[in-house]
Amino acid sequence: MDSVVLLHLLQSIAPRFQWRLSALHVHHGISPNADVWSEFCVNLCEQYSISWQVERVNIASLRDEHGVEAAARKLRHKVFLNQVCDFVALAHHADDQAETLLLQLLRGAGVKGVSAMPVLKPANLRMHATVRPLLDVSREQLRDYATQNGLSWIEDESNADVRYPRNFLRHQILPELRECFPQYRETLARSAQHFAEAGRLMDELAQLDASQAFDGKTLDVSALRSLSHVRAKNLLRYFLHVRGAAMPQSVQLEDMLNQLCDAREDAALCVAFGDWEVRRYQGRVYVMHALRDFDSTAILAWLGESGLQWPALGARILFSELSGKGISLDKLKGEQISLRLRSGGESMRLHFKGANRSLKNILQESHVPPWQRERLPLLYRGGELVAVVGVAIHADYQAAAGEESLLVSLE
Repeated sequence: MDSVVLLHLLQSIAPRFQWRLSALHVHHGISPNADVWSEFCVNLCEQYSISWQVERVNIASLRDEHGVEAAARKLRHKVFLNQVCDFVALAHHADDQAETLLLQLLRGAGVKGVSAMPVLKPANLRMHATVRPLLDVSREQLRDYATQNGLSWIEDESNADVRYPRNFLRHQILPELRECFPQYRETLARSAQHFAEAGRLMDELAQLDASQAFDGKTLDVSALRSLSHVRAKNLLRYFLHVRGAAMPQSVQLEDMLNQLCDAREDAALCVAFGDWEVRRYQGRVYVMHALRDFDSTAILAWLGESGLQWPALGARILFSELSGKGISLDKLKGEQISLRLRSGGESMRLHFKGANRSLKNILQESHVPPWQRERLPLLYRGGELVAVVGVAIHADYQAAAGEESLLVSLE
């Protein structure tokens, strides 16, 4: 009902502001009626002459780990991120805000978790910019609007199932709460706003602490050690967020901080959380997607593409044509260009009058973290090693000033 009302409102005012609307329905396949819901959405969009898209997702692989609701939400947000748009408009309303706050409190969430859903949220690595124009409107007001405008909608039968925590609150707790606290929505929304302000203050403090400790990719361990425990935890949390990592649970974050600060300097530290892991090397903290098994014999041909996926690092290799920087394009001609992994015993000369040096020593002196050394792509011309991508280029292949060249880097 709330999504139907939002669509009706937006399509009625879109011409005034020259907005171009499109509608997305995510087909989770959970309900036996899911196909009927999709058909309803398509018919409604065609009635309004709005372009539509139905995306099917399968929660089976995530269901056991996250539960039905969280798995569906995770996949839904992934679908949102793949849309080509400026904003994603969502139909959350005042009752949703109150329910979310109570659920987060009952889960023991921190300040960020119990913050208010914002009307407008800027884009980040995991989500487009989102707008929630109905946040100050109650469910009853939306229903009145829908009835007055003759709108029809479909009720998800699972909304009546009180085995789901949100439905239990909605049907059994909040009606009782309303008897004693009629203004509970406004009161809870005000509390959520206070939490949001506290969260912004925590971010501002973390930014101050990160100003000398964060280089854009890694974090200085000594900065964590120099702060009080709660402030160090705040900085570590901020670092993970800025790097686009999933947020660990509070117990995991506590353990992560302790290990980063207290483990022996020579320890090969790796703390895993979900699909992510935190590592430490030479006094710096790194966070990345968990490294996967890889085929050490794989050879990837380069045929002029602007980019290639490199599974060993879960990264992308970028190829950019420049002038006087990187690898000489002229010297690459005449042989197949390929990318492969270390097999052992490789060496290269970094300066024209220098001697060949082992790749092992080059990687160590270039401060390449140990977990990357066996996974970095090596660029070959035929059987000759040209470059270690992102680290070094053989002296014989380095571009001269003004010469057409190729810059190969990792994204």
